[in-house]
Amino acid sequence: MGKLVELKDKTFKPFMAAEEIVQINKELAEKINADFEGKEVLFIAILNGAFVFAADLMRNITIKNTISFVKVASYEGLSSSGTVKKLIGLMDSLENRRVIIVEDIIDTGNTLDKLLPTLKAENPASLSLCTLLFKPEAFKASFDITYIGKPIPNEFIVGYGLDYDGYGRNLPDIYQIVWLPILQNRQKQSTDLVYRQLTWRQ
Repeated sequence: MGKLVELKDKTFKPFMAAEEIVQINKELAEKINADFEGKEVLFIAILNGAFVFAADLMRNITIKNTISFVKVASYEGLSSSGTVKKLIGLMDSLENRRVIIVEDIIDTGNTLDKLLPTLKAENPASLSLCTLLFKPEAFKASFDITYIGKPIPNEFIVGYGLDYDGYGRNLPDIYQIVWLPILQNRQKQSTDLVYRQLTWRQ
C-alpha cells in the first residue's frame, strides 16, 4: 500500500490495507456463525462489486450454507444513478429459508431499496444484510443493516471488488479518490463563505 493509483482520469490514495480487510472479514464471519449456529443459510452476493468480499467471507463461514449471485446495476461513473436496471440470476427459492444478502458497500441504499421487496416477496424465514463498508452520511433508505464491517466517510473508493467505470476491482487494498487542488480550494472557499454569512447573521 502507500502508493497512489491511477485509474483512467482519476487518482486514488490508500484508504484501507488488505490486512484490515482480512480482519474485518473474520469478525463478520464470526458474528454470522454465532447467530446462525446449527442452522442453514443461503447467501446472496450482489455482483459485480461483492464478488471478492463474498469469496473471502465464505472462507470464514463454518455453518451449513449455499451461495447464489444476483446482478443489479445502479452506478455510473462516480455516483449512484439510483435506478436498478436489472435483477439477474436469482434461481434459488427463498421460501422459508434464512437469507443473508452480501454487499461490498452500502451508500445511498437505493439499490437495496429496489431489491428488498423482490426478495421479501419470496417469503424467506429471515432476511439479513451484510456489508463490508457503509456510508452513513450518504444513506437515504430506512432498512436495517444487520452486519456492518466498517462505517466510512462519504468518499468515492475503489479496490477489493469496487471499481471506477470497471477499473480497479483487482486491487487487494482499498483506495480513496484524490480531488484536484483547485476543487479542494473551491470547496474551502464555499465553506469559508458560509461561515462568514453565519457569523454576520449572529
